[in-house]
Amino acid sequence: MRLILNILWLLFGGIWSAIAWLLVGILAAITIVGLPWARSCFMLANYTLWPFGRDVIARDELYGREDIGTGALGLFGNVVWFVLAGWWLAIMHLTFAVANAITIIGIPFAWAHVKLAGASLFPVGKTVQDLEIVDEAMRNTARSRVEEIRS
Repeated sequence: MRLILNILWLLFGGIWSAIAWLLVGILAAITIVGLPWARSCFMLANYTLWPFGRDVIARDELYGREDIGTGALGLFGNVVWFVLAGWWLAIMHLTFAVANAITIIGIPFAWAHVKLAGASLFPVGKTVQDLEIVDEAMRNTARSRVEEIRS
């Protein structure tokens, strides 16, 4: 089912969203200063090409430890990203989501665009993984938090 959804996604506009992400990534890379954001753009362009069966997760939740992109520097990077590009990429995805949701048949695609809109707002410190890995990481994070509360 995921394969069929991903193929239909590409045929009915997903490719254009991925191209938008690639263009923003190339622009960010050209500036040199934008290289940290270019990595996030290319990661999300890849995710946009094949969204079903994968999800975006914070790297600290996945690996259980902070890194340069999930700490204070990542927060700063996300604020800069939001101001310069994140909001308009989110608007693009939300516009596509509404257009897909109106068709009723496009509701799965609308949901994928809503997830992409959320990811486009604050992409620094995030990664894309298979749904099974994301689910397991979320369960492990929840277990750790429960253990902290109990202690």
